[in-house]
Formats: sequence, C-alpha cells, structure tokens
Amino acid sequence: MTYRWDGITRSESLSEWAATARHELADRARAYDWAAVFDLLGEPRYAEWANAARPGGRSWYAPLHQAAYGGAPVEVARRLIEVGAWRALRTADGERPVDIARRQGHHHLREPLEPPRLVDVPDDELRRVQEHFHGLICHRAGKLVDEHRLRLPELEVLLETPGGGSGFSVPGMYGGFSFTLAVEDGRARLTTESWSRVVGGSGQRHEITVGGVDLVAEGFV
Repeated sequence: MTYRWDGITRSESLSEWAATARHELADRARAYDWAAVFDLLGEPRYAEWANAARPGGRSWYAPLHQAAYGGAPVEVARRLIEVGAWRALRTADGERPVDIARRQGHHHLREPLEPPRLVDVPDDELRRVQEHFHGLICHRAGKLVDEHRLRLPELEVLLETPGGGSGFSVPGMYGGFSFTLAVEDGRARLTTESWSRVVGGSGQRHEITVGGVDLVAEGFV
C-alpha cells in the first residue's frame, strides 16, 4: 500500500492526461459513482490518488470526504480506507470525513471513519514539528512551492499510517521528500530525506523535533 501526500492544487501542475483523470475521479466521487471511483483507483497509475482533491477546487474534498457527505455504505468507506484514504485528512474548512458524517447525520459512518492513532504524539508537539518541516520544505523548494501553490504535508495523517511514513513529490523538482514519524524517548521525531533525481549528490537527510531541524546526512542520490 502506498501512502503519499498529494499536494497538487492546480491543473497546471499536472500533465493533460493527469488533470483530466483527476477531474474525472472528483466527478465520479461527487456523483457517488463508487464503482467508477474504484475502477479508477484500481489502475496502477492512479493508485496513489485515494487522497486526491479536484485540481483548482476550493473544498479539498477527497473521495472519502464525499463518501462521508453523501452517507455512503460502510463497505464503501472501508474500501476507500483499504486503498489508502486517510481518515484524518482535512478539507479546506478543517473537517475530517468523520466530522462531515457527524454534521450530515450519517451516524453509521462515525465508527469506521474515526481516525486511529497508531503513533501517540500530543497535538501541540505534532504542530511544532510540522511547522519546522514546512520551513525545511520551503527552504529546499520554496520557489516551486509558491509557483505550484502546493498544499504542504499535514502530519496528522501519519498518526493512522502503519509505520508513520509517507512521501511528497514536488513538481519541477524531479524528486521530493520522504518522511517518517516516530516516537523516541517519549518525543516525536520526524526523519525526512529530500532529493532531486537530476542533481547528483543533492540528497539530504534531516531529523526534526520540537527543538528544530538537524541535518544528519547529505551528498547522496
């Protein structure tokens, strides 16, 4: 199973076929055409899009948010989760799927949509680590982040991810970031590697805690 943070917000950041397919996925999820949604996500080149929102959209609704809003059968919600949908992924308004289901009165979805916490990190500590991580991303790829208006990774989703790991591709960087969250000696630690495939020796590994960012290795890739 691939768990990858999708930061794309603009159609212009995608190839023509990818932008068309992303809009088709969003259309099928909004129409509650779950058979078509699973057909799309079952194709290898779309397999990482379980958490994708419509390019250019304002709501940041991924398929699981649409399932929560429409009161989809429990089996649909569980299958979306099985193919990689994050229960802790938030919309532009800060709502998780379980929040949407609760607001809409779809009580049958509250239990399956409640995000588990497989990594135990206090919310304020996670927020501070995330702030440091975003600062590192902007330091390494700030111009591309601004150009593509990327949505930066939100670490809350890692609390429900087996192994606490994910990846984040940056358009134009020809590379990106991989990152893993763990708890060591009772403190959160995010280990991240970043690289550009077209720049030899561009790789850097950092460790991030509430205290800041430490460069621990460089010169690989």
